[in-house]
Amino acid sequence: MVNIRLQSIIRKEFIQIIRDPRTLMLVILIPIMQLLMMGYAATTDVRNVPLAIFDQDRGMEARALLDAYRAADYFHLAYDVDSLDEILSLIDRGDAKAGLIIPPDYNQQIAGKGTAQIAFVLDGSDPTIAATSLSAAQLIAQAHATEVMAERLARTGQGAAALTPLEVRTQVWYNPDMLSSYFMVPGVIGMILYSITSILTATAVVRERERGTIEQLIVTPIRSWELIVGKILPYAVLALINTVEVLALGSWLFGVPIRSGLGLVMLTSGLFLLTGLGIGLLVSTVANTQQEATLISFTTLLPSIFLSGFFFPVEAMPRVLQWIAVVIPLKYYLTIIRSLLIKGVGVDSLYTEILALAIFGVSFILLAAMRLQKRLD
Repeated sequence: MVNIRLQSIIRKEFIQIIRDPRTLMLVILIPIMQLLMMGYAATTDVRNVPLAIFDQDRGMEARALLDAYRAADYFHLAYDVDSLDEILSLIDRGDAKAGLIIPPDYNQQIAGKGTAQIAFVLDGSDPTIAATSLSAAQLIAQAHATEVMAERLARTGQGAAALTPLEVRTQVWYNPDMLSSYFMVPGVIGMILYSITSILTATAVVRERERGTIEQLIVTPIRSWELIVGKILPYAVLALINTVEVLALGSWLFGVPIRSGLGLVMLTSGLFLLTGLGIGLLVSTVANTQQEATLISFTTLLPSIFLSGFFFPVEAMPRVLQWIAVVIPLKYYLTIIRSLLIKGVGVDSLYTEILALAIFGVSFILLAAMRLQKRLD
């Protein structure tokens, strides 16, 4: 009898979802939109920065320097100007983000034993672009200077050992190209799981109260826990479908790897679902209307996104916000999902985060169930 009652509630909730095709389509399409926006638009990869060139030398060495900047995809040599005022005008209008100024005696300085100097001006109104452009400009110039020094020493007959006493060889693990999509796409999974489960669960329970059907359910032989499980299970299934959807699209469109077993990914995602479901139920015990439930859910969503490391590293935040981040479940899930997908680690490396998610999930579910049971009684 218990199974029959629970199956009836689950079947009723799925029928309710199917009867609202617009909401169902939004649940399916919103994750795709979020993935595309986060993967393509919200990126920290700075490429093709429009660069204005003021070449006062026009010599062979100056052209070699410009070829070095052209070869790197950080800059797009968009404008060839004849004065500093033109560079300032282009940057003021936003047409160019940076300007490279080559002095008239650059070729002579390079040919001699002195040090040639060039000027690189940046538009600092966008700190992200400015910081990356500054670093890229310096690295390109240093690499080109090393080549020039090697040629100079070769002409004088000195060996390669005279170049430098130190050589640094770097190696980037897990994400050699340092693509931001590897960082953003797993974060989208966490955001979708949290938003879908918390908002839809909260509104589903409140909707029953608004329509007066909750009283009809109370007078039936259905127990409180059966009602709770029956209400939240369909939305958990939808959230897991969204997870598979984002994983597949992220791997196909952005090449995000899945280096750990898919079963472990889904298991930890299901564990995180408990938190979202518990928060949704908890909101439903406070809100009286669907609009109020949605607003409260969004109120919890924003701190979770900004304090979880979704956009910004928690370690860079003020100490007070780091303390608050300790009680943000999404913070632990993002560490788990990024480690599983990108690093391919096992459970032993994520024991603390998995335990934290389990504690959060069980606590929220129990607290929400107790409060909801009191309201049903």
